[in-house]
Amino acid sequence: MSVSTGGTLELTTEQALWLLREMLRIRRVEEALARSYAQGLIPGACHTYVGQEAIAVGVCAHLRADDVVFSTHRGHGHALAKGAPAREVMAELFGKATGVSKGRGGSMHLFVPEVGLMGTTGIVGPNILQATGAGYSFQLMKTDQVSVAFFGDGAMNNGAFHEGVNLAAIWGLPVVYVCENNQFATEVPFDYATRNTDVAERARSYGIPGVTVDGNDVLAVTEAAAAAIDRARRGGGPSLIEGRTYRTRPHAEECVTAGTGPWRRSRPGSNATRSPCWRRGCSIAESPPRRRSTRCGRRSRTWWRRGWNSPGTVPIRSRTPPRSTSMGRVPESGVRSPESWEAMRSGGMTT
Repeated sequence: MSVSTGGTLELTTEQALWLLREMLRIRRVEEALARSYAQGLIPGACHTYVGQEAIAVGVCAHLRADDVVFSTHRGHGHALAKGAPAREVMAELFGKATGVSKGRGGSMHLFVPEVGLMGTTGIVGPNILQATGAGYSFQLMKTDQVSVAFFGDGAMNNGAFHEGVNLAAIWGLPVVYVCENNQFATEVPFDYATRNTDVAERARSYGIPGVTVDGNDVLAVTEAAAAAIDRARRGGGPSLIEGRTYRTRPHAEECVTAGTGPWRRSRPGSNATRSPCWRRGCSIAESPPRRRSTRCGRRSRTWWRRGWNSPGTVPIRSRTPPRSTSMGRVPESGVRSPESWEAMRSGGMTT
């Protein structure tokens, strides 16, 4: 039995189920991370990918292990979809030496070059240039590898977008640019930041193909990605894919616990009658000793060195992350069930 994407791409039932399992695996990992962050177990930032899973899975399904991906601050889903082990990705956020970056990178600096994840970055835009450079290296080496850049709508007005896409267009580089348009750059609506909200239309300025798809429809994303990646692999040059989606969690998990923006609320167990700190949404009385009236922004390195994660919590070092969640154990990664996509392609996805 086969599943039609509505276009020319045909998927087997086995492949369609694999797409669903991969999206569910990313969702479970992200929900477990969100709960752990709320419990004070994760230091630093945590930008979850909840709601956008179809884009990462649909694009990475067509990539080989030697193809490369450059991601953003919201890169957990890309790492998992490209084949990074779930346990090692989570360990990185917990700051453990068993993490993909040995516990030194955290949420926004995931590096798994052995599966083609060349890094996530907390700076908006540079991964577009990095992907362009990787495409140039593939062209020089005369390989059929493909480079993919994931970025959000907030990067569209960044100079790096113009520089990277223009260079890839004039040199015909094997790069696929994927804009995950979740409608907001942090809390700024996309239609407020720009007059032209049609991202794919901008591809015409560079003379490259551009397509807009429903970013929540994994079959539509899969079909668009298959065409763009095949075109790049055959030497046809770069393409731009806009996936219109929506994240169902805030910009970052600290927006929930810190009380910024529309997600503002008191921390669990806080006394709402106390005078709140406008930047954190917590009571000044909850702050650690000797830090009650200063540096009441994000967690300071002083707190981390002393073992605190956030005001009102016990030292991190005394805690042990849960081995399972209320939704069951977090599934392991790396196993491309029921079999690898490489094997599936050889049997193949037919166009």
